[in-house]
Formats: sequence, structure tokens, C-alpha cells
Amino acid sequence: MTKIKAAVCHEFGAPLSIEEVELRAPQAGEVEVELEACAICFSDISFLDGGWGGDLPAVYGHEAAGRVSALGDGVSGLEIGDAVLVTLIRSCATCTPCASGVPTQCETPYDRMSGPLSMPDGSALEHGLACGAFAERAVVDQSQIARIPDTIPMDAASLLSCGVVTGVGAVVNTAKVRPGQTVVVIGAGGVGLNAIQGAAISGAARIIAIDMVPEKLEAAKEFGATDGVLATDPKPWKKVAEITGGRMADAVMVTVGAIPAFESAARFLGSGGNMYLVGMPHSGDKATYEPVIFGAMAQGMKGTKMGDVVLKRDIPWLVDLYGQGRLKLDELVSGRWRLDQINEAIADTRSGSARRNVIVFK
Repeated sequence: MTKIKAAVCHEFGAPLSIEEVELRAPQAGEVEVELEACAICFSDISFLDGGWGGDLPAVYGHEAAGRVSALGDGVSGLEIGDAVLVTLIRSCATCTPCASGVPTQCETPYDRMSGPLSMPDGSALEHGLACGAFAERAVVDQSQIARIPDTIPMDAASLLSCGVVTGVGAVVNTAKVRPGQTVVVIGAGGVGLNAIQGAAISGAARIIAIDMVPEKLEAAKEFGATDGVLATDPKPWKKVAEITGGRMADAVMVTVGAIPAFESAARFLGSGGNMYLVGMPHSGDKATYEPVIFGAMAQGMKGTKMGDVVLKRDIPWLVDLYGQGRLKLDELVSGRWRLDQINEAIADTRSGSARRNVIVFK
């Protein structure tokens, strides 16, 4: 067992506590990573608020990057010192979704209370999101690891583990946006900006960002948005109608977890268009729709988890785009914080002003 510092959640809604916890050595098929950066995602905040349930105490954090520090038996293709991403995409490779090329929907259960973390007295500590990356080190399944070049700064690289693949992937993999189409992105935060980048990479003719904050609409244009509409407008869908000449959107990406955003999304759809549920509301939250409109206009609705990413396929491609200057990563980092500042970083993330706050370990 190795003693590490971690941010521990003992009570939903309460500040995290920086404590010394135990991390066991990697077992067969597992990899230990000495973390250098871990971004704060709203999914972490939803978990620590109790929005999705779960056991306590827990260590959350899942958008991370670092270097391989130990390997379990049977791990191939990695060496000590390799720069890697740590993701929550734990896949068995044999269940039906995994065998069908959809590892984000792996059906093999994982008991997070029996993972590599424990309290100093030996009691259970939840391995939050199968990562537990709000900590100095993490032990994860080898399927959750993706190699990256040494040339990418770790704070920027960490964003590839979730925010970037979720936003870009939702547009490219799930929506399969084609050149010339119109895309509406609701929410210009960390994931929304990446959905905008994905739409630009896909060749969308119009990329319309919708947000409640004028400054975020300006930022959206830096990432490829052609237009911005304030969500506070009494009828923002009418503004979209003006921009598109009444055609509306082929794809609407809802990148926030707010129910009003989900309920208004269908109003931006054109005939034959589809809305994609990217953001994750709390369990039990509900939205209402008129099925007759979806049927009459041949519209659709689809969920997407982690952008339907396949790490070995998509990470090299995204890294290449970054190297070409066609994918912005450094510009997404709005704040760098130490582990002992994590509660302040979370509060800043809650305010909605941050693109992505990153905990930096080195």
C-alpha cells in the first residue's frame, strides 16, 4: 500500500477534505499513474452534491493526465514514465457494446467500493468514477489509459480525458454532423466550447452558440461559433430562425445539465433535425416534450455518453489536430489550482465563469 494525499468527500454538499489515504499496487491488467493534472468537471460536482447517489466516503476526479508509475501483470504497450490520459471509460472488451465498438456503454459491472483506494484504517473508500483522480496517484484498468506525446502540457492534455472527447465526440461520432449543416450548441462552457470545435472541424456552415452570458458568447466565436444568441432573450429560437432563414438547426447539442435547456432545445430543430443530450442533469430531473411535433417533423432525440469515444481511435486524431493548431486545448484552461485549493476551484467552477479549472500536482 502507498500513502497518498487525496480530496475526500465525507458528506454530500460539504467541502472536500485533503487527507492521507491508502492506494494499493496495481493488480493484473491495471496501471498506476502519478498524476500531474486533473480538471474539474461538472460531473464531479454532481457526484459530490449527491445528485447521482453513490457511496461515501469517496474520491472523485476523472479528467486527468500524468505518467505511468507502475504496471500490473499482463499490461502491454505501456512503459514506466509514459505520458498518459486517465479516463472513466472502463471497458471489458468482451460484452456486446464493447465488442460492437462502443466501449462507453460497457455492461460489465465494477464495484467502486472494492477498488484500489481505502482509508488509513482499512475501511472502504469509493473509487469515484472508477478513477479517483483528485489525488496524487491513481490506479485504473488499462482500458482507461491512452498514451499522449510528451509535447502536450499536462494541464491542457487532461481536458482530452473528458471535456474535449465529450463535446467533440458528440458532434463527430454521435451526431455525425456533415459539411454545410447548421448546429446549435446550448451552453458555451467547457463541453459546449468543444462541441463548437467539433462542429467547426466537421464543416458545419452555421454554428450558433446559445448561453446566458454575453462574454461566453464572445468566447464561443473564438472556438468556431459563427453566431451567438442570448438564452435570456424571451424567444431565442426566433433569433435562430432569423439567422437560418427559417430553416433552423440540423443538430442541437444540449451541453448543460439544466432542465430548461432540455425543454427548449426542440424549438431550435428544423424538419428532420435531431437533438443530442450531452449534459447530465441530476437523477430524477424530468423534461417534457410534445411527441406529435417530433413525429410530424421527423425529428429525433438521442443521448450520448463521453462522445461515444474510442480511445485508441480518437485520441491520436485529436492530438494530431492539436499539433496542427486546429483544436484548442491551452485556451480552455481558465485556472490552475493546487490540490489544497480544490474547494476554491470547485466554487469558481460552480460560478459558471470558468472554461475548465485544473488541479495541478507539479
